[in-house]
Amino acid sequence: MLKRGRRILRIVSVALLCIMQAGVVFAAPTGKLIIFHAGSLTVPFAAMEKAFEARYPEVDVQRESGGSTRMARLISEVGKPADLMASADFQVIDHSLIPALADFNIRFATNELVLTYSEHSKFADQINQDNWFEVLGRPGVVWGHSDPNIDPGGYRSLMAIQLAEKYYRQPGLYQRLLANRPKENLRDKSVSLTSMVQNGDMDYAWAYRSIALQHHLKFVTLDEHVNLAKLAHDDFYGEVSVRVTGERPGTFIDRKGRFVAYGTTMLKDAPNREAAEAFLAYLLDPQGGQKILQQYGQPPFKPAFVPTRAMYGTLPDGIKALVEVRR
Repeated sequence: MLKRGRRILRIVSVALLCIMQAGVVFAAPTGKLIIFHAGSLTVPFAAMEKAFEARYPEVDVQRESGGSTRMARLISEVGKPADLMASADFQVIDHSLIPALADFNIRFATNELVLTYSEHSKFADQINQDNWFEVLGRPGVVWGHSDPNIDPGGYRSLMAIQLAEKYYRQPGLYQRLLANRPKENLRDKSVSLTSMVQNGDMDYAWAYRSIALQHHLKFVTLDEHVNLAKLAHDDFYGEVSVRVTGERPGTFIDRKGRFVAYGTTMLKDAPNREAAEAFLAYLLDPQGGQKILQQYGQPPFKPAFVPTRAMYGTLPDGIKALVEVRR
């Protein structure tokens, strides 16, 4: 009887080391977890890191953020080790990491482009959804965006202006506005521009709505034909494109307009697959990461999805219940 009691006690002890998520039991992971992610995910991922490490105290989450294209290239070109990659544009993962370095690409959140400003910005009392493109073209107005070669926020900003030219029937608008934006007004990532707007060094900066909310910036909400936020307008978005540098010197990629969809993947050679799978499960959990994304102004897809049944088959078993197949 005593022997049986000890056996039961051992079973219970093992069970206490496991965590239940989405109907799947995860043995408590340990060790270092390396996550590369878009700069626009910095605030919600910082909150997720804190909650995840509280749930799994033996895991040390180490995050590196920046323009999504640059983050992907640090993995694909520089060879930096990483467990997970989360991009502001799922197409970056498709282009740079799949199929050589990753198998799947989960679309997990969306966003929308806005034009941020402060009470000190020139014409702050005049700008609105219908005249923003006229204000940006005025002499003396300082505006900028992130570098389209390393950050999706950069090429999406340019796409928004191209879409405005089409939607508002303003021939030549794109070239006129770029002529009023010197190249020194570009930054490595969208979030780098927020402080410039806040301290008055820049009048207007393109950013995601979540960034504007997180940093308490004023912003102009754009028409849904321009803000790249609506799947229903994806065909219209697809009428514009931006040429950016490729992975090899002297090569270029034409980024086609698509609605905003964030993607995430686990690298094939992830050093800590157990912790990476647990974090993905937390990220996609309606009561975990999805709740945090919503809290910080970044609407999650409910549920997250992959585009094909074949890709679904490559997902870790522990997260399949949190993902569906759709386009």
